[in-house]
Amino acid sequence: MPDDTVPAIANPAALAGDGAGCHSGRDALESAARAAGKSETLDRYAKDYPKGPHDQPQSMCPAFGSLRVGLRMRRTATVLSGSACCVYGLTFTSHFYGARRTVGYVPFNSETLVTGKLFEDIREAVHKLADPKDYDAIVVTNLCVPTASGVPLRLLPKQINGVRIIGIDVPGFGIPTHAEAKDVLAGAMLQYARTEAEQGPVAAPRAGRSEKPTITLLGEMFPADPMGIAMMLEPLGLAAGPVVPTREWRELYAALDCAAVAAIHPFYTASVREFQAAGRTVVASAPVGHDGTRDWLQAIGTAAGVAQERIDAAANRFLPMIRAALEKNPVRARITLSGYEGSELLVARLLVESGADVRYVGTACPRTEWSEPDRQWLEAKGIRVTYRASLEQDLAALAEFEPDVAIGTTPVVQAAKERRIPALYFTNLISARPLMGVAGAGSLATVVNAAAANKGRFDAMKEFFAGVGEGHAAGVWEDVPRDRPEFRENYKRHVIKIAKAKKSEGMP
Repeated sequence: MPDDTVPAIANPAALAGDGAGCHSGRDALESAARAAGKSETLDRYAKDYPKGPHDQPQSMCPAFGSLRVGLRMRRTATVLSGSACCVYGLTFTSHFYGARRTVGYVPFNSETLVTGKLFEDIREAVHKLADPKDYDAIVVTNLCVPTASGVPLRLLPKQINGVRIIGIDVPGFGIPTHAEAKDVLAGAMLQYARTEAEQGPVAAPRAGRSEKPTITLLGEMFPADPMGIAMMLEPLGLAAGPVVPTREWRELYAALDCAAVAAIHPFYTASVREFQAAGRTVVASAPVGHDGTRDWLQAIGTAAGVAQERIDAAANRFLPMIRAALEKNPVRARITLSGYEGSELLVARLLVESGADVRYVGTACPRTEWSEPDRQWLEAKGIRVTYRASLEQDLAALAEFEPDVAIGTTPVVQAAKERRIPALYFTNLISARPLMGVAGAGSLATVVNAAAANKGRFDAMKEFFAGVGEGHAAGVWEDVPRDRPEFRENYKRHVIKIAKAKKSEGMP
């Protein structure tokens, strides 16, 4: 093991408060991270992933996104450095979603964090893991407290025994959503792979290089969508390249070796930066619905230098089929839509072309140039589009528009059903369906129309449970408890008084 000197990098301020730092609050953690030398990283995240109206992500821990990307890759080991409770929650969620992979964990305490021993433990762990028979890469992720303490993953060796070492910081106080954390790891891997490709020959894809120029697909999508896109690219003389995030390291080289990049999901800012550094053109939007497919084929063909007659031929081949599928599978419902996957605007476009009356589209992701065609198309039809939408904004839209079907996150779905409005969870029931091309054109009608037809069931349930209390009177009572708002006000004043006292004493 190398005996490089470990600098004194830990910042004791990160341990303020409850002794673990997790509950110190975003501002305190960010200040500690900057004091510990993480300003460059945080400034880059602030530029790549501008924050919205809420202080913290109103979804799962953002590190779940990067964790999931690593766990889906062959011959890739994943190691987390963070508080035990965070690691437990992340591993539980990843296995709930079928990861079936071991997650490495480097534990720490106040002493190892402050003295820098944690970094030594991480370095020792990656040296033990770095066996080229098992792994192409090891991903080490700092969660909130190690990031705030300045644990310098950049000082890890770039490779050990031929195994690549990728160190990233994914703090909840620096990255707004788990979707964008996918980009943190994808971008770091693309940067590493691009550097390797610039230095000499690299491994070919498992299936060999494509004979045709390829289009790299940026953003996770339903497995059938890349196949549908490949069919639409074939008349252009193009082929579908890898989907980024990739499932194997060598696919990163193939992704970089493309004619153009299709930013199917528009928030992969770091990944786009790497493709542009490699001289690749990035094309916005996706082939959804009739209009989206028409515009996308034109943009992709132009970016790849395809002759106009071939672009027209492809459009003439697929657009009538898409229009027929849309007409065959109409959606007749007023809809509000929100989510945090990044494909919300694409789904809204498809629903509108299917005949739905979409009133509101909220996405937890930021506005970027790669979603501009979709925003302009939707807003031209009078549809409200809200980037970095908070839960409060999604719920306000639900109350304002009283949709026949609400598509949204778990709390939105819950609120809708409480109002007797049928609702669908975006991630599991909508984004887990084909959306592109001919297959996507008819994919949403069945599930949305079935949900809208369930209105009567919600009315029946509401009538059946009438009289059951809620709020302070939740449950079934012989004597309904009396509401005492004055008690709540008294407790609120008590909490404020304690907070003021702590502040005057200089306590966090």
